Amino acid sequence: MDFNPISLRRNSSWIAAMAVTATLLAGCAGGALTTREKGAGIGALGGATAGGIIGSAVHHPLAGAMIGTVLGAGAGGLIGDQLQGRENVARDQDSQIQSNQQELERQRRDIEELRRRPEY
Repeated sequence: MDFNPISLRRNSSWIAAMAVTATLLAGCAGGALTTREKGAGIGALGGATAGGIIGSAVHHPLAGAMIGTVLGAGAGGLIGDQLQGRENVARDQDSQIQSNQQELERQRRDIEELRRRPEY
C-alpha cells in the first residue's frame, strides 16, 4: 500500500467522527437514554461530521470535527432539553387525565349504588 497524505486527510474526518461516536456510545452504555442525551448525541455526531468535512476543506479535519462535536452536542442538548420538557408536561397531563377518569368511574359507581338503595 502506498502512503497518500491527501487520502489520509480526507479519511481523518471520518476517523474523528467514528472516534467521537465510539466515545459517546461508551459513555452512554449504562442504560436507557433520555431525550436530552439522545439530542446531545445526535447533535455531536452531526457536528463532528460537518466539522470534519469543513475542517477537511481547510486542512484541519480533526480540529473541525472536535469543534463541530462540541457545538453540535451543545445545540443538540438544548433541543433535547426542550423536547424532554415537553415530554414531561405531556406525561404529567396524561397522569392527571387518568386520575380524573378513575375519579369519574368511582363517582359513577357511587351514583349507581345510591340508585339501588331502597327509599325509606
